[in-house]
Amino acid sequence: MGILSGKKALIVGVASNRSIAWSIAEFMHQQGAELAFTYLDDKLKKRVDKIAAQTGSEIVLPLDVASDQQIEDVFKELGKEWDGLDTIVHSVGFAPRELLQGNYLENLTRGGYQTAMDVSSYSFAALGKAGRDMMQGRDASLLTLSYLGAVRAMNNYNVMGVAKAALEANVRYMAHALGSDGIRVNGISAGPIKTLAASGIGNFKSMLDHVEKAAPLKRSVTQMDVAKAAAFLCSDWASGITGEITYVDAGYNIMAMTEIGD
Repeated sequence: MGILSGKKALIVGVASNRSIAWSIAEFMHQQGAELAFTYLDDKLKKRVDKIAAQTGSEIVLPLDVASDQQIEDVFKELGKEWDGLDTIVHSVGFAPRELLQGNYLENLTRGGYQTAMDVSSYSFAALGKAGRDMMQGRDASLLTLSYLGAVRAMNNYNVMGVAKAALEANVRYMAHALGSDGIRVNGISAGPIKTLAASGIGNFKSMLDHVEKAAPLKRSVTQMDVAKAAAFLCSDWASGITGEITYVDAGYNIMAMTEIGD
């Protein structure tokens, strides 16, 4: 029996079998959770259908998190299948590629800024608001994914860092708002991982190489490292934890000036 036995989880943001969201879903399934998935568009539907089938799930729903109507529809459809919901995993982030390269201000646009904030941050709060009724009284949890760029300026992360900062603030305010319903809200700040989303960040390989040299564990983290932490935070084992950002980055976030040649 796994630590998520009997739990029902909605996974938002699976893009491929290399994504962090997929590893979280896979490990949650191994730990006993029953899963439902969303997909962004028809291009991704077949891919997500295949991934869902690997976990025995037949619930795959369309969702563009930039649409309030689609968010509402997801929970209406989910309510037809399940009598409640224990977990929402939010693994969604987007900013126009041209804003993720070079100087932050030189490449910044109003539209790009609004898009990054809407998709990467507001969507988490919108899911929490829409899913609240299904999650009340179940010792439920919401989980999102952040990155160190939320609290430190980093080359090329640019507007996504600003959006992730807002996302981490969302974790705290949502934890406060939903705590009386017995719903916990947490985030994981993962170290850099080779994913489809990461490929849009300029000089990503250099970032990865640096972390592997400077982190106390002298390695980068894997999708499964993040998945294990996610399963814990969404389980009853973490029943007293809410409003927290947990770093899963081989310890890189604790370092200041380092001699990476050591």
